[in-house]
Amino acid sequence: MQLLETHIAKKQEKSIRFQEYGVGIFNTVSTKSAIKKAIKKELIFIDGILATTSKFISGGEKIELYQSEKNSSFKRLKLDLEVLYEDDFLAIVNKPAGVLVSGNKFVTITNALPQNLQKSTQKDAVKPQPIHRLDYPTSGLLLVGKTSSAIQRLSLLFKKKQIQKTYYAITIGSMCAAAIIHFKVNNKNASTKFKVLQSVKSERFKYLNLVELQPKTGRKHQLRKHLSSIGHQILGDTIYGKSDLILKGKGLYLHASKLEFEHPITSENIIIFKEFPKKFTRIFKHIKTN
Repeated sequence: MQLLETHIAKKQEKSIRFQEYGVGIFNTVSTKSAIKKAIKKELIFIDGILATTSKFISGGEKIELYQSEKNSSFKRLKLDLEVLYEDDFLAIVNKPAGVLVSGNKFVTITNALPQNLQKSTQKDAVKPQPIHRLDYPTSGLLLVGKTSSAIQRLSLLFKKKQIQKTYYAITIGSMCAAAIIHFKVNNKNASTKFKVLQSVKSERFKYLNLVELQPKTGRKHQLRKHLSSIGHQILGDTIYGKSDLILKGKGLYLHASKLEFEHPITSENIIIFKEFPKKFTRIFKHIKTN
């Protein structure tokens, strides 16, 4: 095995599990799932001893990442991304529909980030890492960390629900003007606030609605499951929609349009908005949002 990177752990006020601390400390293995895989493959050592997910870090530990001979080759992904905001600590990119954020496949947003973003000049610079997920068919804003400290602080902001995400969807059927959906997702409490902005009559679907969505929790497929649970599936949803109401070939009409949060390093108030995809404006020609 070949030594790839070495990291000296920063002093912690309270000891933290390595699988949490390790997120973002290495350029080549930056995500929590990647750290777990590297541990399983016995590629990480802490003070000369094989790392475990349950190891606690208090500060001063020497953490070494090795490379397996089987993974010595590296191919760069050529995928142009629209960058809507970028500084030395973080970035916000527009994720196209039909692309995975991360995973075992080669074509992912994670693999495309280094080719689309400026390398951070900070001492704790790491390989750019998405802070949250967007479903494969969902388009819109994705928040990315570029340094170890930024990744940890942004993750904490998400945990404390201090990052406001606003989505827009086109739904099917006659809906009430506004409400909050409380419906468990994967046996966990989940809440979504929605407001109908516009509605139009449809020959096939009776009514189509432009709906503003603000998830109060971040469960997998939460928005799709919540809207389906009240009988108003998202247009183009082939998983949670009724078969006779599925619109095929146009993709999912769900777009992550707005991010608002306080910059964890500069304390600047960041508000980024991404306009709607063309398939939205073909149905609602004059979209008005708050």
